[in-house]
Amino acid sequence: MKKLFFVVLLLAVAAAVGWQFRGKFRKSDEGLRLFGNVDIRGVDLGFRVGGRLLEVLKDEGDAVKAGELLAKIDRLPYEHELARAKAELAAAQADLDLKKSGYRSEEIDQARAQLEAARIVEKNAEKVRERQAGLMGGGGTSQQNLEAADATLEEAKQQMKVAAARLKQLESGFRIEEIAAATAKAAQAKAACDAAALRLQDTSLESPSDGIVLTRTLEPGAIVQPGATVMSLSLEHPVWVRAYVHEPDLGKFPPGTKVLLVTDGRPDRPFHGKVGFVSPRAEFTPKSVETPELRTSLVYRLRIVVADADGSLRQGMPVTVSLDPSPE
Repeated sequence: MKKLFFVVLLLAVAAAVGWQFRGKFRKSDEGLRLFGNVDIRGVDLGFRVGGRLLEVLKDEGDAVKAGELLAKIDRLPYEHELARAKAELAAAQADLDLKKSGYRSEEIDQARAQLEAARIVEKNAEKVRERQAGLMGGGGTSQQNLEAADATLEEAKQQMKVAAARLKQLESGFRIEEIAAATAKAAQAKAACDAAALRLQDTSLESPSDGIVLTRTLEPGAIVQPGATVMSLSLEHPVWVRAYVHEPDLGKFPPGTKVLLVTDGRPDRPFHGKVGFVSPRAEFTPKSVETPELRTSLVYRLRIVVADADGSLRQGMPVTVSLDPSPE
């Protein structure tokens, strides 16, 4: 009887010890677990130009797609600005075309006719001067008349030079410097026109990516200043998890490591992700991270990119991270 009692007692002690070690081994088999939180980026959206808010097309909680129109401000002032810029561009371009094409043929023909008329006047002045000089020797004219003939001839020669220079200018066209100045003015007008077109385009606020509207800060009729926040958007992609790992386990989570992400709301359906970034600097464990180790322990921050986020992950949601046992 005593022998049977000792056998039963020995079996009970062995079972207790085995259960204790079984718990330790099972915990080891479960693998390393990290704890972190979902990190979803957001963006404050606003107009690059100011004006009267005409329409807000989305409300808080609405899902939006990249490129979708969210709000508009009054376009009329910017349409007028663009029309004025286009008119100035047309005038500058016309002046440049004029400078490049040179003077009209009618102007050149007129300059040739003026040169020919000046040449005839010069020849006539030469004859008058010769006649006065011939009469001077016989006393048929006075010194005063000869001097007047000389002055008329000199004036005719100068008019001839002016007409010749004018014709040469018209035939040569505009100077290189004048064409360069006209080109610069046309480029300046083109830049002003492009800027006006961009400001007109900026009267429409579009979503930069897929997301959900978090806040709507202004309503139609409000005067919006450039850069003022009209609404805030929570981006759907990328979705990250910020987790922390202790130095002894750091080598198990290099960049590219596949992991499983479990939330309290769906413990039986883990998300999948990859370690995208490992901080090179150690830091103290944040108070928001629940780990079995001391909170004053030094850890390294991981950024895990969630591959199959479906919209159920929310900013700050706690997540349990473990190594993905599936093969690469």
